[in-house]
Amino acid sequence: VGLRPEGRAPVRAGAAVRDRHARPVGRVSSGGFSPVLGAPVAMGYLDAACAAPGTAVSVSIRGRDAACRVAALPFVAPRVRRGGAAATGRPAP
Repeated sequence: VGLRPEGRAPVRAGAAVRDRHARPVGRVSSGGFSPVLGAPVAMGYLDAACAAPGTAVSVSIRGRDAACRVAALPFVAPRVRRGGAAATGRPAP
């Protein structure tokens, strides 16, 4: 699933994910900062009961719990073409 931390600190791989009752429900597989969104993003594996988009969870960042929300993937809608007509030499569709 996708994870969107509510703060500015990026979540790193291996961080524990907990539900609202502080029970462990998964782990982060990768994370970093998204320049397109201007915010940190992460992906991870969660129990199916906590995997619905919008579900509030917390992740461990540098020994502290930080609020997160489960997000739908992809974080950014895919683009049809990058760079436009100038990059390919063909006219835009």
